[in-house]
Amino acid sequence: MSGVAKSMETSGDRQAAGEAVISHKIGLHARPSVKLTKLAKQFRSAIRLRAGEDGAWIDAKSVVKVMALKVKAGEVLAFEAAGEDSDEAVTALVALVERNFDEPHD
Repeated sequence: MSGVAKSMETSGDRQAAGEAVISHKIGLHARPSVKLTKLAKQFRSAIRLRAGEDGAWIDAKSVVKVMALKVKAGEVLAFEAAGEDSDEAVTALVALVERNFDEPHD
C-alpha cells in the first residue's frame, strides 16, 4: 500500500498523491524530517503531507511542522502535491520514505 496513488490535472494544475509507511523503529525523528523537507524544497509544486487517514495536512517544506507530527513506526505518510513537477515530487518523497530516509536499519 505504498507508492504514487494518483495523478491528475485540474484547471491546468497538475496534481499527484502517494503514500508510504514509516519503517524506522523510532519513527519520523529529526534527521529524517530534515531530509524530507530538504527534498520537498527542491520542487516548485506545493507539497503537503499527513500521518494517517485522519491527520491534519501540513506543509511538507516546513521542518518544524513535519517534526511536530511525531509519526510513529508503522504509520502511513500521505503526500499530495500540486504544480508542474507534482508527479516527480511525490515519487521522490515516497521513494525516500521507502528507502528509510537512506538510514541504516537498526
